[in-house]
Amino acid sequence: MKLVPLSDRVVLKQCEAEETTASGIILTSASQEKPQEAEVIAVGPGGVVDGKEITMQVKEGQKVIYSKYAGTEVKIEGTEYIIVRQNDILAVVE
Repeated sequence: MKLVPLSDRVVLKQCEAEETTASGIILTSASQEKPQEAEVIAVGPGGVVDGKEITMQVKEGQKVIYSKYAGTEVKIEGTEYIIVRQNDILAVVE
Protein backbone atom coordinates (compact mmCIF):
# COMPACT_ATOMS: atom_id res chain seq x y z
CA MET A 1 0.00 0.00 0.00
CA LYS A 2 1.25 3.50 -0.81
CA LEU A 3 0.34 6.74 0.97
CA VAL A 4 -0.43 9.64 -1.38
CA PRO A 5 -0.91 12.91 0.54
CA LEU A 6 -3.39 15.52 -0.66
CA SER A 7 -3.03 19.30 -0.88
CA ASP A 8 -0.16 20.67 1.28
CA ARG A 9 0.28 17.50 3.35
CA VAL A 10 3.57 15.61 3.79
CA VAL A 11 4.05 11.99 4.93
CA LEU A 12 6.98 11.57 7.36
CA LYS A 13 8.68 8.50 8.80
CA GLN A 14 10.09 9.26 12.21
CA CYS A 15 13.79 8.66 12.90
CA GLU A 16 14.73 6.20 15.64
CA ALA A 17 14.87 7.52 19.22
CA GLU A 18 18.22 7.71 20.94
CA GLU A 19 18.80 4.70 23.18
CA THR A 20 21.72 6.17 25.15
CA THR A 21 22.50 9.64 26.46
CA ALA A 22 25.68 11.55 25.61
CA SER A 23 27.19 10.32 28.90
CA GLY A 24 26.40 6.67 28.04
CA ILE A 25 23.29 6.07 30.16
CA ILE A 26 20.96 3.55 28.49
CA LEU A 27 17.36 4.78 28.29
CA THR A 28 14.28 2.57 28.54
CA SER A 29 11.64 2.98 25.86
CA ALA A 30 9.36 4.75 28.38
CA SER A 31 11.94 7.46 29.11
CA GLN A 32 13.01 8.05 25.51
CA GLU A 33 11.81 11.37 24.15
CA LYS A 34 10.02 11.17 20.83
CA PRO A 35 12.39 12.59 18.19
CA GLN A 36 11.23 15.52 16.08
CA GLU A 37 13.44 14.53 13.15
CA ALA A 38 11.90 12.55 10.31
CA GLU A 39 12.42 11.52 6.70
CA VAL A 40 10.02 12.77 4.02
CA ILE A 41 8.31 9.75 2.42
CA ALA A 42 5.73 11.48 0.18
CA VAL A 43 4.74 15.05 -0.68
CA GLY A 44 1.34 16.36 -1.76
CA PRO A 45 0.88 18.45 -4.91
CA GLY A 46 0.35 21.80 -3.14
CA GLY A 47 -2.25 24.04 -4.77
CA VAL A 48 -4.64 26.59 -3.31
CA VAL A 49 -5.12 26.24 0.47
CA ASP A 50 -7.28 28.78 2.34
CA GLY A 51 -7.19 31.09 -0.69
CA LYS A 52 -3.38 31.10 -0.94
CA GLU A 53 -1.24 29.38 -3.57
CA ILE A 54 1.03 26.82 -1.85
CA THR A 55 4.16 25.48 -3.53
CA MET A 56 5.81 22.50 -1.90
CA GLN A 57 9.32 23.23 -0.59
CA VAL A 58 10.29 19.76 0.63
CA LYS A 59 11.11 16.69 -1.45
CA GLU A 60 11.02 12.95 -0.85
CA GLY A 61 14.13 11.65 0.91
CA GLN A 62 14.93 14.87 2.80
CA LYS A 63 15.39 14.85 6.59
CA VAL A 64 13.29 17.48 8.36
CA ILE A 65 12.50 18.82 11.83
CA TYR A 66 8.78 19.20 12.55
CA SER A 67 6.65 20.73 15.31
CA LYS A 68 6.46 18.58 18.43
CA TYR A 69 2.67 18.14 18.55
CA ALA A 70 1.96 18.35 14.81
CA GLY A 71 0.28 15.87 12.54
CA THR A 72 -1.66 12.65 12.64
CA GLU A 73 0.02 9.34 13.37
CA VAL A 74 -0.98 6.36 11.23
CA LYS A 75 0.26 2.77 11.16
CA ILE A 76 0.25 0.96 7.83
CA GLU A 77 1.61 -2.56 7.35
CA GLY A 78 3.49 -2.37 10.66
CA THR A 79 5.23 0.94 9.89
CA GLU A 80 4.31 4.18 11.68
CA TYR A 81 3.99 7.39 9.68
CA ILE A 82 3.07 10.97 10.55
CA ILE A 83 1.01 13.12 8.18
CA VAL A 84 1.63 16.85 8.67
CA ARG A 85 0.92 20.09 6.83
CA GLN A 86 3.93 21.66 5.16
CA ASN A 87 3.79 24.66 7.55
CA ASP A 88 4.34 22.26 10.49
CA ILE A 89 7.82 21.50 9.09
CA LEU A 90 10.29 23.82 10.76
CA ALA A 91 13.56 23.07 8.96
CA VAL A 92 15.35 20.81 6.48
CA VAL A 93 18.42 18.99 7.86
CA GLU A 94 21.35 19.08 5.41
